Amino acid sequence: MHTSHDTAAAILPLVGGPANVTSVAHCMTRLRLGLADRSLVDEEALRAVPGVLGLVDDDTYQIVLGPGVVAKVTPEFEALVGRTRAGELAARGTELKAAQQQRNATPLKRALRRLANIFVPLIPALIGCGVLAGLNGLLVNLGWLPGATPALAAIASAFMALIAVFVGHNTAKEFGGTPVLGGAVAAVVVYPGVAKVTAFGVTLAPGQGGVLGALAAALLGTYVEKWCRSRVPAALDVLVTPTLTVLVSGLVTLYGLMYVAGGVSSAIGTAANWLLTTTGAFAGLVLGGLFLPLVMLGLHQALIPIHTTLIDQQGHTVLLPVLAMAGAGQVGAALAVYVRLRHDTSLRTTIRSALPAGLLGVGEPLIYGVSLPLGRPFLTACAGGAAGGAFVGFFAMLGDTVGATAIGPSGWALFPLLAGNRALAVSAAIYAGGLLTAYMAGFLTTYAFGFTGELASRPVSREAAPRR
Repeated sequence: MHTSHDTAAAILPLVGGPANVTSVAHCMTRLRLGLADRSLVDEEALRAVPGVLGLVDDDTYQIVLGPGVVAKVTPEFEALVGRTRAGELAARGTELKAAQQQRNATPLKRALRRLANIFVPLIPALIGCGVLAGLNGLLVNLGWLPGATPALAAIASAFMALIAVFVGHNTAKEFGGTPVLGGAVAAVVVYPGVAKVTAFGVTLAPGQGGVLGALAAALLGTYVEKWCRSRVPAALDVLVTPTLTVLVSGLVTLYGLMYVAGGVSSAIGTAANWLLTTTGAFAGLVLGGLFLPLVMLGLHQALIPIHTTLIDQQGHTVLLPVLAMAGAGQVGAALAVYVRLRHDTSLRTTIRSALPAGLLGVGEPLIYGVSLPLGRPFLTACAGGAAGGAFVGFFAMLGDTVGATAIGPSGWALFPLLAGNRALAVSAAIYAGGLLTAYMAGFLTTYAFGFTGELASRPVSREAAPRR
């Protein structure tokens, strides 16, 4: 049986060995490596390693391993690198990674990725609490276990009540401040005592500004902290810097940032609801059709703050079920490839292994292993996602909105997280209809238009397929 250690040991020499690795991190599905020289990577051999689902060459070199697997492989990989290179990895990695990002990343991409770095670590808790919130809602609606539902509600809601603190902690960490000071400043946003604070004739409400207010507060706190450390004498730094950081940032948060962030958060909620209830079919078509390219570029994580804001405000995000249709279009396209290229055993094996993950909303294996290398099927998969998004958006125009109580899962894994303005059965039926529409549209468009004459008429191996 191929273990996590075996996977890590197989990957390391194929990315140039320990001396070529400058940093190691992971997100939900990808092992993200900083590499000193990317020409040392043996991509063909990497793709053949059991468990490797795809490769992405971006600001970091990303190896797609899938959810769960990557969390087990990463520490094994770090251990292998660390045993060989001892303590030089962190310092040299930080320097080279910063230099490489400065050369290759645009300001917009750098900003989006920093935003993602703040929110991605929160996803496991969002998923767990979202599933529990959905389960608790189901029990309440059915009238089952009335003695247990208050406890379940408390467990499910506690994280969301304090999510601002975690956002503040991660923001300070990402921007070079002291994480606990970022959390302390952001805690002002959700502290119940702010209801006693009145400024300009208006009384504040606990949670006003939500995660956006927390992010802004912690970012301000980081800049205040850095300013203090550059000017306060070393002998007084331990007392003066934390005090001024919390005081100055806290006052600005109370008397400015919470108002501004509250207005922005409300605007996001209003805009999302208006978008789907007024232009639902068209909005769903555009969002569902463009989401796969965002996933391919890794920019989909920049939507996490918007989802989180909507969940914080309304209890669910109406955008995620629409965006989830992109993965369903990908599944339909992969099935069409499986049918059309019946003599390509290697590709069909890849599809069989990647389809279960695709049905559960993990799209990278099918993107990087099937549709993107073939070219046209990637575009027809987007068409399938557009059709599914238009289906869900159409019902939103009729007044039947579908949302998700947490972010992270999609595909069939999103069913336990569904919510909306109708009964759960109605929301589930609309979402299922969108998935089926996306499957069918992705399959039919790929079957009809996803192949050139040469590609459709002869066996195609994975190595021979044009990579784009």
